[in-house]
Amino acid sequence: MPDTLSPMTLRYDVANLNCGGCAARAQTALAALPGVQSATVNFAIRRADLVVGPDFDAEAVGPAMDNAGYPVSERADPARLRVEVGNLTCGSCVARAEAALTDMPGVTGARVNLATGRADIFGAPEGGFDALSRHMQKAGYPVRPIEDASASAAPGEDDRAEIATYRRAFLIAALLTLPVFIAEMGGHVFPPFHHWLAMTFGETPVRVAQFLMTTLVLAGPGAVFFRLGLPALLRRAPDMNSLVVLGTSAAWAWSTLVTFAPMAVPESGRHVYFEAAAVIVTLILLGRWLEARARGRAGTAIAGLIALRPDTAPRLDPDGSPSDVPLAEIVPGDRLLLRPGARVAVDGVVEDGRSHVDEAMLTGEPLPVGKTPGDAVTAGTVNGSGSLIYRATAVGSDTVLARIVAMVEDAQSARLPVQSLIDRVTAVFVPVVLVIALVAGGLWLLLGPDPSQALVVTVSVLIIACPCAMGLATPVSILAGTGRAAEMGVLFRQGSALQSMGRVNLIAFDKTGTLTEGRPQVTGLHPAGATAADDLLRVAAAVEGASEHPLARAIVAEAEARGLTVEPVSGFDSTTGGGVSAHMGGVSVQAGSARHLRGSGVDVPEEPAGAETRVHVALGGRYLGRIDLSDPPKPDAAEAVAALRAQGVRVAMLSGDGPGPVAAVAETLGIPEAHGGLSPADKKDLLEQWRAEGLKIAFVGDGINDAPVLAAADVGVALGTGTDVAIEAAHVVLVSGRPSAVVTACDVSRRTLSNIVQNLVWAFGYNVALIPVAAGGLAIFGGPFLNPMLAAGAMAASSILVVVNALRLKAMRAA
Repeated sequence: MPDTLSPMTLRYDVANLNCGGCAARAQTALAALPGVQSATVNFAIRRADLVVGPDFDAEAVGPAMDNAGYPVSERADPARLRVEVGNLTCGSCVARAEAALTDMPGVTGARVNLATGRADIFGAPEGGFDALSRHMQKAGYPVRPIEDASASAAPGEDDRAEIATYRRAFLIAALLTLPVFIAEMGGHVFPPFHHWLAMTFGETPVRVAQFLMTTLVLAGPGAVFFRLGLPALLRRAPDMNSLVVLGTSAAWAWSTLVTFAPMAVPESGRHVYFEAAAVIVTLILLGRWLEARARGRAGTAIAGLIALRPDTAPRLDPDGSPSDVPLAEIVPGDRLLLRPGARVAVDGVVEDGRSHVDEAMLTGEPLPVGKTPGDAVTAGTVNGSGSLIYRATAVGSDTVLARIVAMVEDAQSARLPVQSLIDRVTAVFVPVVLVIALVAGGLWLLLGPDPSQALVVTVSVLIIACPCAMGLATPVSILAGTGRAAEMGVLFRQGSALQSMGRVNLIAFDKTGTLTEGRPQVTGLHPAGATAADDLLRVAAAVEGASEHPLARAIVAEAEARGLTVEPVSGFDSTTGGGVSAHMGGVSVQAGSARHLRGSGVDVPEEPAGAETRVHVALGGRYLGRIDLSDPPKPDAAEAVAALRAQGVRVAMLSGDGPGPVAAVAETLGIPEAHGGLSPADKKDLLEQWRAEGLKIAFVGDGINDAPVLAAADVGVALGTGTDVAIEAAHVVLVSGRPSAVVTACDVSRRTLSNIVQNLVWAFGYNVALIPVAAGGLAIFGGPFLNPMLAAGAMAASSILVVVNALRLKAMRAA
């Protein structure tokens, strides 16, 4: 089965992709299928994304791609459908919506997020999205598809609509409630006021006016509670809206009876509570308005990222003249003009011009980066004062910006293990509150001074209970924490990584490209025997030409700088962590570490001591010599190591380079534990040894050879400047590529988890402490009964405090 990203986007794994040409041919074959609106094949991760229409036939994909020579295979992860879910108003709704989703035939699992209002559905719903929509409509939680973030034109529009709706409802309710509140409570502040009202209008007309105003409040702005709460009651699945409906209806019904049939009520209980019903609705609407605003602020990260993408870009026609076209029409290979001050539209490579580009989107720091022909530019970054012509290399969902948005969305939909406990509690919370309210009301009816006190207790218990605070405690902190992390260039790809990163007590770094610049330079050529230095470099550049490793690029660059002619090779092969091999003119060529060449039977002399990295070269089994390279540490590497050690984190370095250069870099950076000459298997073994000691380990790397180690660590951290393979294997991605971002990732994890604990303590503590008070706990000992209006204010404040506390995470600073 494909992985369903949205109702219109399907994802497949594609086999037999051996080069960029294969990817292009596979993409052409997929695009030719009936019903496929667009197809994109990513060679680096062997994945295809299809945007399909209603006439798409999924059964035709397999045979067609088999015939094309690029079979599609089932993904290891189940299908996923991401939708927006309506009527999510409290934690209890989450559990019920998930239960309704999993009841749908074909659905194997579901994950609902209260903070984002979204659900991830695993499996393939029988009957498609239409059947799922009908099923969820009956359950009371309507769903609708989510547009792909990279194509969204109006980020945050739903949030703004929700805020506007609650603001309007609150203002109307407040205008209608104010006269009711003054009429009933004004006398408590100024006693003659009640006497004046009674003498001027009479008690009954004043109460009738309160009845009319309160009825308008409940039927107008308060109708939202009845629209959601009553169906939930009828389904025997009451939620927070149901509690509000029961509480306000009880107060309104009792007061209406006292107003129009006072003789039916004992004289001691002839009190009206219209003001309580109206104020409850008004305060809860105020709370939801403020909560929606706060949640909107917590979730601005994705909207901000999407806003970085321009709607159009100037594409160069064959005659060189620019014409603005929508981004959807740009394809890889198009030549684009980047004007001064404009945003880069898609990922590309500069072909002409010089300028500086602000890459704060990637690094978190507004520092201009020089761009000349051959340099890469990233969608969403801002050009300086120069003009550039660049060729598109990645568009749509393949751009770095789109991938960042996707990672942030996944992180914000993550669920920590504690959420399962919260879901179980909130699922039974409302029924338990109903029982408490009925029992407390019944006891006070039997034992209390008058029936109205029983009503006060029942309404107070129903209103003060707040499952929302419990339901929001975890997801809103994750929303704010991961959003702020993304703004600082730290992307958590999994919820488990967000939880684990702050708890690691050993962080192991790769060396080349991670702690060092990754731009090594050739510092020495040491040919063996009668081999000329240029011949040594020429052979090495030939075999290294197909490699992505920084050392390989440095050797090729040195050969080009010397104007050497490099012969073509065939049969290229790479041994992870060891070296490369190929055939040149029918003769085998090898380049790599001394151990790698010795393992192939090449007689490699012992290496002299030194801080340089060595690449040894052999031709036809004969040793040709070695090439020395140096790679300076990144400017912030020493500072990052010192900061981690100051926090009590053990720091180590694991590298495939020789012991000499590894020890030299470790000494420069202040790393007490360094291991050189390691293969990926050796690194994994070392991680297992540390894990056996009870350590939680994070590994930081950037290369293809780091991928298995990243996957094996408790937390794998990849640099965004590294290879796609490493990024796919990692749990955390540091977009900037700076080692100090590791410190930021640890800080985000610790502070987010601390924030979640604070929210949970408040949410549970609030309910545990105040529900007994609302039930008349203080009155038992001679204290007062809790006024239902105060209960409504406390309930509204509880959710707001949870969200506002989470918003403090937006103030985090990068290390």
